[in-house]
Amino acid sequence: MEKFKEVSMAAVFQNRAMEHGDKACVAYRNDAAQWFDVSWNQMNEMIHNLAYYLMAKGIQHGDKVAVFSPNRYEWWVADMAILSIGAVNIPIYATNTPDEVCYILDNSDARICFTGTSVHMEKVVAVRDRLPKLMEVVIFDNPAKKIDGVIAVKDAFSFGKDHADEALFNRRLTAIKPEDLCTFIYTSGTTGDPKGVMLSHKNIVSNVHQFIAYFPEMVSRFHKAPSFLPLSHAVERTAVYYCQVFSANKIHFVKSIETLLEDLQHIHPSIMASVPRVLEKMYEAITAKVALAPPVKQKLFAWALDVGRRNVPYICKGKQRTGLFALEYKLADKLIFSKLKAVLGLDQIYFIGLGGAPMPRKILEFFLGMDIPCCDAYGLSETSPMVTCNYVGHIQPGTIGVPVINTEVKISDEGEILIRGPQVMVGYYKNEAATKEAITADGFLKTGDMGKFDAEGNLSITGRIKDIIITSGGKNISPQNIENSLMFSKYINQLAIIGDGKKYLSALIIPAFEVLEPWAKDNGITYTGRPDLIKNEKVLALFEAQIKEYTREYGQVEQIKKFTLLEREWLQETGELTPTLKVKRRVIVQKYSDLIDKMY
Repeated sequence: MEKFKEVSMAAVFQNRAMEHGDKACVAYRNDAAQWFDVSWNQMNEMIHNLAYYLMAKGIQHGDKVAVFSPNRYEWWVADMAILSIGAVNIPIYATNTPDEVCYILDNSDARICFTGTSVHMEKVVAVRDRLPKLMEVVIFDNPAKKIDGVIAVKDAFSFGKDHADEALFNRRLTAIKPEDLCTFIYTSGTTGDPKGVMLSHKNIVSNVHQFIAYFPEMVSRFHKAPSFLPLSHAVERTAVYYCQVFSANKIHFVKSIETLLEDLQHIHPSIMASVPRVLEKMYEAITAKVALAPPVKQKLFAWALDVGRRNVPYICKGKQRTGLFALEYKLADKLIFSKLKAVLGLDQIYFIGLGGAPMPRKILEFFLGMDIPCCDAYGLSETSPMVTCNYVGHIQPGTIGVPVINTEVKISDEGEILIRGPQVMVGYYKNEAATKEAITADGFLKTGDMGKFDAEGNLSITGRIKDIIITSGGKNISPQNIENSLMFSKYINQLAIIGDGKKYLSALIIPAFEVLEPWAKDNGITYTGRPDLIKNEKVLALFEAQIKEYTREYGQVEQIKKFTLLEREWLQETGELTPTLKVKRRVIVQKYSDLIDKMY
């Protein structure tokens, strides 16, 4: 029986902890790749003790407390401790620089900051003299030395235990109202200072219910899921963390994105949230291995892929295979698909939720063909995040699905996607002007994305208003559609279309070297390294042919007249990708301005 009314995720956690007690809530791995479970009761004891620490330090209802850490179970503990006493969690991306951290801590009025490792702690300490409101820094790892104003989380637990007041904890939790602020999520700030998206408990809890309504399987049986997308981002926070708490499923914290494949082989998840880039990496690894296989195995793989392509309509609509095709698919699964899924650790997967960026069609159909439902969804930090989704039994490749329950989505006269629903943000913190600009008089959020609906009510993104390329001839072009078409080429890993204010379109392209290099060998191309390879005339001719093939349906003004191949992949660490692995177009235009100028 529920003890707390579930108006906040903190209340939901308390109710699930009472129900599940000593069952495993989460699991984590150490440096020796050993896995350890943490039960609901163990998590709840830490949550209570950390909440007691915060209350003893004077944190009041509505005060701001930050979490600056990679994904780990202590992130959950800190979050639930903050929320349980009516305070507001300010998550910070683990990859942020000291100046970015300083801006968020200062702008949000954070009074305490939880940090993950010594690296994160040191970034905060380095800017602490610019943060007069920050009282204390808590580090999850054991600090190498004592630093004034820094406390290890184990000591915070002990301090809290010595100041335990369960009655006050329960009063603070019960006092939370749906309209109270839950969290700020700071936008990436690629066009200026980041904005703090204010989300209420109602926003978050509503979005969890909206998610579960389209994925009722989340609560129908026990699931396992990995946690590897940043918890500071709304997708991981709501779709993985909060939805699994609501459903009482088990989360495994992977060591890092680099160990993901190894970790998946241990976890064997049944549900998973991802960004397209993760599945792209899996696809590239598989195709690279196949490219080196004997001709017989390559032919067998090609046959299985063809079977998979024919399977796509069945899995998209939840139809049962029949007749000769059912037998053919069974054979392809036995010989190829089952082995691939086992290698990827996806042999027990029920569905994969996708968000953050468009999934290239060829890769989406590759996984769908193996009977892995990949459900593209759409949302923003400002919508907690989920707005539309494909779901098991209703997958329309090339779209981002249908609006979730209790949500209105419409297209403005200018083609912009507008959203109204209980998941839409309260506004931007300390920025009334931006809030008024973002939300219409009748309560619709202006997304900045352009879109259209198909006959079945599925939404498609056709571009980003700020990304629209206006050529010197005055033509408006959405680069995303052309980029998505080019991503069908197995030789292309990443790309960005250029052309704003220019006479014609050009492109910067990072080849899929794991496919290109075997091709070069088969075609007798010798080279000293990748810089040499991307200048080879045969390679340039190959990419010219690929561009023509995959953009032939576009008009003359949308054709790419010139391109430049790059030797190094774009990464978050080098500034070209966001924390959710989307390309920062403006950064790339600035960073490669010399190469771009040469194409004009």
